[in-house]
Amino acid sequence: MQRNDSHPSTAAILGHPVHPMIVPIPIGALSLALVTDLVAQRSSDRFWPRASRSLLAVGAVGAIAAAPSGTVDFLTIPRARQLPEAWLHAGGNLAVVGLTVANLALRRGEDRRVSRAGLAMSALGAGMLAVTGWLGGELSFRHRIGVAAQESETWGSDDPSRGQIDAFGGHSAIAVPMVAEAGPTVAGEGLSPAEAEGVARDLALADPPPDVPDPTIEGRSGGG
Repeated sequence: MQRNDSHPSTAAILGHPVHPMIVPIPIGALSLALVTDLVAQRSSDRFWPRASRSLLAVGAVGAIAAAPSGTVDFLTIPRARQLPEAWLHAGGNLAVVGLTVANLALRRGEDRRVSRAGLAMSALGAGMLAVTGWLGGELSFRHRIGVAAQESETWGSDDPSRGQIDAFGGHSAIAVPMVAEAGPTVAGEGLSPAEAEGVARDLALADPPPDVPDPTIEGRSGGG
């Protein structure tokens, strides 16, 4: 049994989405660029302004490289275009790329110091990237955009005599088909999820209970 609320990525390699493979590059580079900018403000070493410029270049290239796969998913997954988070994620990332390119242009030929304008642009870019990254996480983990369909969390699903465990808000409800006819359904109310799962496993592995004779039937047969 598979979940039907997943929306697999169409820009994938062997089932693995391309976009999340690339996005750590600009996130890491642009975040580090802010750190090196801050260090450069207090240091006269030319290493730090040069490091910032290199990191900005890597971040810009990485963001541009991540854009095509994200755009493909956005255009080919209908559910994505229905979500405001997806529009904000795409627009915010586009703004980050433009801001990073402008930041690089501002530093052209300047390797002795980092201007206040450059530092402000790095801080703004890192902040915007944090927001768009959070939105990307919402799309994946909450709305399951780009997530492949997975088997439901069942055990013994091939055997109808086994139980099935479902989670609802952290509380377990256990259905044991094996004893459906011989006894009432066992519910995990009042038990922790681990305890409820243990009860279900014990019931599923136990032998079916013997048939209990109906005393009213025995009485009628004895009287006849």
